[in-house]
Amino acid sequence: MAINIKNTNTVANDGVKILVYGQAGAGKTTLIRTLPSPIVLSAEAGLLSIAGSDIPYIEIHNLDELYEAYSFIKEHAGDYSTVVLDSISEIAEVVLSAEKSKAKDPRQAYGALQDSMNVLIRAFRDLPANVYFSAKMEKVQDDTGRVYFGPAAPGTKVSQSLPYFFDEVFALRVEQDQDGRYARWLQTSLDSTFIAKDRSGKLAQFEAPDLGAIIAKIGGSNG
Repeated sequence: MAINIKNTNTVANDGVKILVYGQAGAGKTTLIRTLPSPIVLSAEAGLLSIAGSDIPYIEIHNLDELYEAYSFIKEHAGDYSTVVLDSISEIAEVVLSAEKSKAKDPRQAYGALQDSMNVLIRAFRDLPANVYFSAKMEKVQDDTGRVYFGPAAPGTKVSQSLPYFFDEVFALRVEQDQDGRYARWLQTSLDSTFIAKDRSGKLAQFEAPDLGAIIAKIGGSNG
């Protein structure tokens, strides 16, 4: 086998892989507007917030449609700078539904869900483009009793494993100031309440909710 030696200076050239989670209505879908040349795989039927934005999308209702969408995007990878899965939480529900239809025991379905999601997430994550996964938010408790917020998906193991697949994991925060005005930002590093990480080391703890600007800051393709 021939050895292919690469250089770390070009790592971001394969795209920046981002997971953003947040509460309902926080604006996870609205973030798509800020992405360079996106195509959206939508399993939520909730794209009203980006209506009129001239963004192509594919609706995902079942597992066959998801595989077909992946094949299409892989074949047309050069046509889009960013691939969006909105949301990975709902896509996991689609996968779980498919696994339940095959399993005699529901416990078997959840075990198969973990394996299927690992394969799917890696496949989309490793496309030669920026990749943005949105996810719902849930409150979870770890083995030490610590309670925190993180990305949600059916099956505890799927939820816990999601952050490990991505270099960039952000919590979309919405807070109200003393004057009653709401502000939104992306938390990029871990604290005692929210899971977050930035492997690039180039981001501030809190960044404006502009994924295109964040991709450019990291050094990925923003064209």
